[in-house]
Amino acid sequence: MNTTSAGPSLSVVITNWNYGRFVAQAIDSALGLDWPAVEVIVVDDGSTDDSRAVISRYGERITAILQENAGQGGASNVGFARATGDVVIFLDADDLLAPSVGKEIAAVWGPGVSKVQFQMQIVDADGKPTGAKLPQFPTVPSPEEIRRWASRAAAYPTPPGSGNAYARWFLQRLFPIEDPRTSPDSCFLAAAPHLGDVVTVAKPLVSYRVHGNNDGAMLTLNAERLGKEVRRAQWRFAYAQRMARTVGVSIPDAAFRNSLATLPYRLASLRFASDSHPITDDTLAAIVVDTVQAAFVPQGRSASSVAALVAWTILVALLPHRASKQLALWRFASPSRPKALQRAMTLLRVVSR
Repeated sequence: MNTTSAGPSLSVVITNWNYGRFVAQAIDSALGLDWPAVEVIVVDDGSTDDSRAVISRYGERITAILQENAGQGGASNVGFARATGDVVIFLDADDLLAPSVGKEIAAVWGPGVSKVQFQMQIVDADGKPTGAKLPQFPTVPSPEEIRRWASRAAAYPTPPGSGNAYARWFLQRLFPIEDPRTSPDSCFLAAAPHLGDVVTVAKPLVSYRVHGNNDGAMLTLNAERLGKEVRRAQWRFAYAQRMARTVGVSIPDAAFRNSLATLPYRLASLRFASDSHPITDDTLAAIVVDTVQAAFVPQGRSASSVAALVAWTILVALLPHRASKQLALWRFASPSRPKALQRAMTLLRVVSR
């Protein structure tokens, strides 16, 4: 174990593809961590913009790997193979780490921890905070609660990629990523509750940049992306089932229908892009029924946020196309919400401050 007297050593792996306008800020945030043992590894996955010129300016301060395009999974395979830290953060090239993240991780680290997760503040393309945070933590969940929610509802409150720090022993069970085009985040998030303890730090320690070209976050309602998210959720659930079986846990197929994280994408995909919806026998009525039933399956959400989601689901399913599409936009693209709506959601504790 490569530890210091203060705690575990930390590797930050940045995989980059054509994010030349952002990658320097990501690298700077990793180099600026208030922690004594940090290595920064940057894998450029065949960029055709000025990324490589930007990366080259850092010289020996980072480990730079320049390769032909192999997909995010392939780039992560290469980055992890070079990482030596006890704890590894896969930082998206358009996101930023807070300087204190190392200390916050060390304060809760321990044997059996598969990952530490923390909130992310959403910022715009220029790095200006929008006021929104994700995920919502009405209370700080225990690892046991997260494991139970993941098994019964195929969901738990978790940030996307950059909002997580993983144990080396945990990642060694998952790497190499089998399909280099697969998003490694899906593997990590699905397996973490079943192979170890997920520890939560309920404060924003990462800036999550939403600029319109993200793989996950949206600024507009992209019908193609909705179906993609459903397919990703299906893949992630199957992967979770497979990894859980390795430790003697069986996750029933029905758990997928309980996921309040997936149901909004399932509804929007069917409502606005039915021709490409991945679940061929799906119906609006079935999704509404599944959502109402899932509302009674604990998965780490506040009662007010669950009630709001049920109401949203019914309205999107029943309202005329134009009105339901506007509601969907507000759900998936938080920067698009009117300020009055955002304030009301905050006051009602649908979202946190």
